[in-house]
Amino acid sequence: MLRKTAFPALAMMLAAGLAHAASTPPDFVGTDAPFASNAIYFVMTDRFVNGDPSNDQRDQGGAHPTFDIPVPGAPKGQSANIGYLGGDFKGVLDNAGYIRGMGFGAVWITPIVDNPNEAFTGGDPVSWGSKFTDRGKTGFHGYWGVNFYKLDEHLPSKGLDFAQFTAAMHKDGLKVVQDIVANHGSPAFTMPKAQPMFGQIYDKAGKLVADEQNLPPYRLDPVRNPLHRFYHAYDDLVQLSNNDDQNPAVLEYFVGAYLQWADQGADAFRIDTISHMSTTFWKQFAARIRARHPGFFMFGEAFDYSPDNIGQYTWPQNGGISVLDFPLRGRIADVFEHPGSDYAKLLDRLYLTNGPYANPYELVTFYDNHDMARLDASDNGFIDANNWLFTARGIPAIYYGSETGFERGKAEHQGNRNYYGQQRVDAASKSPIYQHLKRIASLREKTPALQRGLMLPLRFAGNQAAFYRVYQKGDMHQIALVLLNKGDTTAQFDVSDYLQAGRWTSAFSGAAINVSEGGSLHADVAAHDVQVYLLDAVAKRADLVAELTRLMDERGHPER
Repeated sequence: MLRKTAFPALAMMLAAGLAHAASTPPDFVGTDAPFASNAIYFVMTDRFVNGDPSNDQRDQGGAHPTFDIPVPGAPKGQSANIGYLGGDFKGVLDNAGYIRGMGFGAVWITPIVDNPNEAFTGGDPVSWGSKFTDRGKTGFHGYWGVNFYKLDEHLPSKGLDFAQFTAAMHKDGLKVVQDIVANHGSPAFTMPKAQPMFGQIYDKAGKLVADEQNLPPYRLDPVRNPLHRFYHAYDDLVQLSNNDDQNPAVLEYFVGAYLQWADQGADAFRIDTISHMSTTFWKQFAARIRARHPGFFMFGEAFDYSPDNIGQYTWPQNGGISVLDFPLRGRIADVFEHPGSDYAKLLDRLYLTNGPYANPYELVTFYDNHDMARLDASDNGFIDANNWLFTARGIPAIYYGSETGFERGKAEHQGNRNYYGQQRVDAASKSPIYQHLKRIASLREKTPALQRGLMLPLRFAGNQAAFYRVYQKGDMHQIALVLLNKGDTTAQFDVSDYLQAGRWTSAFSGAAINVSEGGSLHADVAAHDVQVYLLDAVAKRADLVAELTRLMDERGHPER
């Protein structure tokens, strides 16, 4: 009797399950990484705003002073600087409202760890426009760490150490991305006379654990000298010490240091020079950080325009660390620095299906930073680039000052890293670049499809680009139609491909367009502008669902 009653009950359960499955729409998600909701504002802390002059250390360095060192050879009316200029935590915190008000959810700050207290006397002298030159330069940028457990004295203020800074930023609605370095420390050799701290690394207790002793790497003796064991016995980047990623002590040191800062409120890491250490190192590092901070977001800098080279860092077996999207950045410069260029140049760097990345939607997208010439574009070029960056796939990052076209086209020793200052912050709202950036960044901030949705290209040709972003999961279902015009005249768009019937609403004006089955959507997009139309509905149109399913199934690297 039990058998006879069990089968009908089981059949009813199966039928109910199938009915539920049939009524549950599929997931269409680019990424569900929580950090992807945030656009990033990148601040070179010393060059943003001097909020507290009392921590400037203006008398530091003795015979090799560290404050305000102009780069020699500057053309008339131009300048650059290789000394400290006073920017600090307070300067960033004082302007949290400014950053948040533009639509950013996170601030990426340069490394916070202790750097040498003198200007470097080795290497080649810095001159106007020079590259890979460090003589006369200081660690104002933060990338010359000597004690990775200690906060650099130029950054904190009374009552504002790193933990207090992150807590205050969180209160103002901003996450903190900490820039970290593991592959190198400070310049370590070629000094006429050894300088304190250079080429040295200290532990949390202040004990010296590594010292290159002003020796060229080939003269290091890690077998007999314990202070040399931290380093490879070959050089890497200019005169910087080259940490040995195969030495377990190096891994322990940096895991300990960066867990300390994560425990004090860092929300994510940007990893400098990730490609200069092995994926074995990074897999172990990432696992150790995420064991204490599950899901901790990290993205690395592999300064390489080859997607095959940088994609490997994103794979789970190599640590699952995202990267800065250099391949796309190269095309962004091609397109937005040159009026009349073709949007089609961007398409083959999106890698939306079967590409080199574990997930292309988690890449950090950008058009310039502190290590390259700033975008050399007109105001309209910046506006167009931002309209693209904040609607296309990826997590957008904007370098400080780009909201006003600050020092456009300038490289490192030509003004790229110049001081911004409170006066420029206060005047930024007058810039058309700022005004349009705030408009599109604020839209992304409140539009899940633009943050995390799949991207389905429709038209990329000449001055026009059109694509869908679709996010569908659980109770959230949103289809965004993005229309971009970088031309000098109004562009007309007629979209019918994959266009689902329904009431489409303009994200900016609120005006609605009713689209019937098999119909089209017509829109005029002003010169150097963007329009976004939203349909808050489950994707039902058969060809749209089929294409989204393909994008979902083939989202990452085919073998990862």
